[in-house]
Amino acid sequence: MYEIIVDFLSMQVPLVAYLSVGLVMFFAGVYGFLTRKNLLMMLIAIELMLNGADLNFAVFNRYLYPQQHEGMFFTIFAIAVAACETAVAIAIIINIYRNLNNIDVEKIDEMKY
Repeated sequence: MYEIIVDFLSMQVPLVAYLSVGLVMFFAGVYGFLTRKNLLMMLIAIELMLNGADLNFAVFNRYLYPQQHEGMFFTIFAIAVAACETAVAIAIIINIYRNLNNIDVEKIDEMKY
């Protein structure tokens, strides 16, 4: 029984499993971005797309070059850039809400002078 548990824990998850999760995350983000009209939901969809791409960077680094860490560093850098992008986007969304009392994408045209 102990050997079965050790064999189960030592099995490696195949590359296709990680890539399929990243692909589902990315296309769920694309679908969410194209179908939502709320700016916050669109921002969440963009973050989902970035996380799917970051997962693929980390997985390809792990499987192709396990001793090197360039993919991991690029993933951490992309997460930091995404955090900055989110902060700027939320500041813009807050200003839009203060002016219009709504964050619907179709109502943004009312901000023109």
